[in-house]
Amino acid sequence: MTDEAVPFDDRGFAYGDGLFETVLVRDGQPLLWDAHLRRLARGAERLEIPLPDTQTLASLPGQAGAGLCVLKLLVTRGSGGRGYASPEPPVPRLRWRCTPFMPQSAYWREGVRVRLCRLRLGHQPLLAGIKHLNRLENVMARREWRDPDVAEGVLCDQHERLVEATSMNLVWRRHGLLETPDLSACGVEGTLLAALRERLPIHTRGAGIEALMEADAAWVINSVQGVWPLNRLDDTDGTCLKRWAVHTAHRYLQQHAHPLLGYPHDVFDEA
Repeated sequence: MTDEAVPFDDRGFAYGDGLFETVLVRDGQPLLWDAHLRRLARGAERLEIPLPDTQTLASLPGQAGAGLCVLKLLVTRGSGGRGYASPEPPVPRLRWRCTPFMPQSAYWREGVRVRLCRLRLGHQPLLAGIKHLNRLENVMARREWRDPDVAEGVLCDQHERLVEATSMNLVWRRHGLLETPDLSACGVEGTLLAALRERLPIHTRGAGIEALMEADAAWVINSVQGVWPLNRLDDTDGTCLKRWAVHTAHRYLQQHAHPLLGYPHDVFDEA
């Protein structure tokens, strides 16, 4: 754990000028580590931030200790520059922390209730897909509800097309096909989604809310929590738009995703 004070002039603190990754670590072994490093490298290339050396990054998960933990690492451009002008050359700053973690396993079996968010995501293809530090849109979207029964919020872009959940990716099954939103203009490409796309035919769709209304199954997923089936979708005012019966058909995605995270994939059989 690094608890050194962040300088006032750190550009991540001042401008969100940096990147982060949130990695599930089991007994010192990071899950989907290569996918996390690839996304971090892709983000660093886009933002033109030099990454710490690979040996330093590789040493972080091993410091998590026994059990299940979440490693959060942040890389900023460092300090300096005048106003928005970047320092040349930049001296990146790395901060990281490991915290014990317990997944919300009941959601794997029972599913979750989600709601549409009023906030609309803006388009910026240069930043699309990467996990940069400026996540104010997600923060403001998450502030839209306080109901503890609502697990996630569903975000659309300015053209009313589905993008993601506030902290997870969306996948649904419609007309027998697995589909996920187009993330070429905004949103974060999750590492679990990327890993599943290497294993399953998941089709990219520029679709609106009608895709979820037509879906016979839907999920929110990420590399920390795993796969949560959706059991209810609410409008922004809390009105129920659709319900799904969560049953063994939903385990299809979990069967492929959960072994990658060391989670059980037969949770419906255990019910």
